Amino acid sequence: MKDSIRHLIQQAIDRLTAEGVLPAGLTPAIQVENTKDKSHGDFASNIAMMLAKPAGMKPRDLAEKLIKALPADEQVTKVEIAGPGFLNFFQNSDVLAQRLEAALADPKLGVRKSGAAQRVVVDLSAPNLAKEMHVGHLRSTIIGDGVARVLEFLGDSVIRQNHVGDWGTQFGMLLAYMQENPAAAESELADLEGFYRAAKKRFDESPEFADRARELVVKLQAGDAECLRLWHRFNDISLSHCQALYDRLGVKLGMADVKGESAYNDDLPQVVADLAAKGLLTEDNGAQCVFMDAFKNAEGNPLPLIVQKAGGGYLYATTDLAATRYRAGTLKADRVLYFVDQRQALHFQMVFACARLAGFVPASMEMEHMGFGTMNGPDGRPFKTRDGGTVKLVQLLDEAEQRAYSLVKGKNPDLAEDELRQIARVVGIASVKYADLSKHRTSDYSFNFDLMLSFEGNTAPYLLYAYTRVAGVFRKLGKGVDEIGGQITLIAEQEQALAAKLAQFNELLGNVAEKGTPHILCAYLYDLAGLFSSFYENCPILSAEDEATRDSRLRLTALTGRTLKQGLELLGLETLERM
Repeated sequence: MKDSIRHLIQQAIDRLTAEGVLPAGLTPAIQVENTKDKSHGDFASNIAMMLAKPAGMKPRDLAEKLIKALPADEQVTKVEIAGPGFLNFFQNSDVLAQRLEAALADPKLGVRKSGAAQRVVVDLSAPNLAKEMHVGHLRSTIIGDGVARVLEFLGDSVIRQNHVGDWGTQFGMLLAYMQENPAAAESELADLEGFYRAAKKRFDESPEFADRARELVVKLQAGDAECLRLWHRFNDISLSHCQALYDRLGVKLGMADVKGESAYNDDLPQVVADLAAKGLLTEDNGAQCVFMDAFKNAEGNPLPLIVQKAGGGYLYATTDLAATRYRAGTLKADRVLYFVDQRQALHFQMVFACARLAGFVPASMEMEHMGFGTMNGPDGRPFKTRDGGTVKLVQLLDEAEQRAYSLVKGKNPDLAEDELRQIARVVGIASVKYADLSKHRTSDYSFNFDLMLSFEGNTAPYLLYAYTRVAGVFRKLGKGVDEIGGQITLIAEQEQALAAKLAQFNELLGNVAEKGTPHILCAYLYDLAGLFSSFYENCPILSAEDEATRDSRLRLTALTGRTLKQGLELLGLETLERM
């Protein structure tokens, strides 16, 4: 509805510009907000106050002219001026009810992308295969997954790319350790972190081992068959660890989505050669660098994007440049989203700028770094174990499920054990994911089990319970919504408020897709659940005064349940029919 109102306002501005009331060339950002007091309308805009000065008019006078210039629209019953010049729009309840009926009959709830479908590459997760996944990998994985799901639901063609760290000097150390005792290595690889520590200990203590590790790196990079065999074996085991966690988290990532650093090895010399051919390379202390005017340090000196070390080795920048042209040339991407730590912002700005200068990507291809903050402990510092070590992701999920089990069993001691375990699994995983997804992507946040497992506030348990209330209505009725007749009618204040929120789902998902911000979907679902709770308590459903009212409220309840379920699925969360 907000988009429709913005379009109406823009048409009025165009008309007043053509009539000479407004000066030509104005391109205001038209703001439309939900009103808190519905007696003054459903939506409000301050556009008259924004344009009053360039128009040379008082805001209320301009507001009157804008209202007269607004095209008629069946979705709006009237527009009034409020306060210093706000335009207050009143929504047509009958047209709104018709929209909700159409959404209820549509498998996609009436959701359609406003623009043309795109081919979108989503770069997410990207763990280092030398170690087990830890809490630092959670945000990239689940935020990227949530945005990818929304893009797909809107109709975009999404290509997931798991840019794993599967190459580099540390692999020589790991291969040397595998080669030293292959029988033991197979069993020890069950604990990747322990395996890595044992290999590092040998590397630090034994000069002979360290020399052999360095030799193996050279052999690996040269394509030695035995080194490649060991490297493939290690990667297969490491990736299976990752896949088990992806499956447990309910993340849409599989082995086919892996496109690691090693995939670009053969192209790295060509990347450097092509940069040289474009005249973009400068030698600096033996290293090959790209200097761009837009990037300078605090002293005003140009910052280098190093693409080849003095010794001939390549860096992350080289691999990332190779990835940009693979995604442009082979994957034919219209848009590429990088879900990588916010601290890498400058790196990606430089890589994107260099890729464009070098002609590795077309001008039309969008490249966006979707940076995110860090997960901290209750003390506000990076999340660590009690002894200061890195928290393994599997340990975090184990504890979440165990805490959820204790919580659910305390509330439902009579439930069968297998159902308790199932509910605990869903609640535990959902709570960890939702606590992260509900925070703004760019913000740091403090991890707190007690808060995330609460049944009050903006949490997964609260939303899961809201959905079970909907399921409970139809379970008690003994029928599905397809067996319910009638039409949605919006009479009570709570019905109208709930209906207005349901109608915002399409536009809300468009904002998530555009900005890569799942937290606004979380906020929407939380608001929707709160409005449903108010509707549930104030508008009798099964005991409504007549059949038409009962059927209308059942249909509104069903659409709420479907919207909650779909919204949670887009966040990668399972739902429960009861808990």
